[in-house]
Amino acid sequence: MNQHSHQTAPTQFVEANGIRFAYRRFGKAGGVPLVFMQHFRGGMDHWDPAVTDGFAASRPVILFDNAGVAGSSGSTPDTIDAMAGHAEDFVRALKLSQIDLLGFSIGGYIAQALTLRHSALIRRLMLVGTGPRGGEPTQDSKYVEYGTASDPATGENPLESYLYLFFRPSQTSQAAGKAFWKRRHLRTLDVDPPTSAQTMAAQSAAITEWRQVRGERYSELTVIAQPTLVVNGNQDVMVPTINSFTLSQKIGHAQLIIYPDSGHGSLFQYPALFVQHATLFLNA
Repeated sequence: MNQHSHQTAPTQFVEANGIRFAYRRFGKAGGVPLVFMQHFRGGMDHWDPAVTDGFAASRPVILFDNAGVAGSSGSTPDTIDAMAGHAEDFVRALKLSQIDLLGFSIGGYIAQALTLRHSALIRRLMLVGTGPRGGEPTQDSKYVEYGTASDPATGENPLESYLYLFFRPSQTSQAAGKAFWKRRHLRTLDVDPPTSAQTMAAQSAAITEWRQVRGERYSELTVIAQPTLVVNGNQDVMVPTINSFTLSQKIGHAQLIIYPDSGHGSLFQYPALFVQHATLFLNA
């Protein structure tokens, strides 16, 4: 399995409950695989090779498109719980008995829901640029404008959206964002199709539903027993950084890392440092 990298790993497919899931698996053979759950409108090609290949040096890495997203069939559901159900179907279809899980942004919502539903499946949990159910919403007036913008040539979020939403306005952070953008486009063959308008609308509805308090606020976080690493930038305009503090306070075995002069995409601004910190956590 270790002969492939982020750029060369072939897209494979597995079927479960009527969905044909697109996925890629690469990295060092043996050990607990690390499954990645992606951000709003994102597919497998939206991950940073510096992150995925960094992890793949020491463990199996699995990227996938959830139901209806990019290369996977079906329709994207409009609740986080339903998305978590599809994610479980995918993991079970690969016959994995235990995984480590990295959820970024909306992927972090899904990761929490999956962990709560099927605790025995998850060994260690990483929640990056994300927040709890009923968390504090963004107050940024341009969030929707940039989040839903599309490049007519590609059907995807343009560079300007990523630079605004994922990175800080500083020269250093913007330069890191442009470097990420180049790395993200290194893969040129066997690439994901862009996500559909249906996926964008369904994910938007799911995010809105996730923001609603259900029962006692944050109480479900106390049920998560897994060692958990919470990561964010110090100024996240998409999922405000205060939500990362909440996750770390309410999850019993959580630790928190906040990176300086960074935003929602802190793992892409500091990929080597993030992989180093996360690898220490996963190996503990």
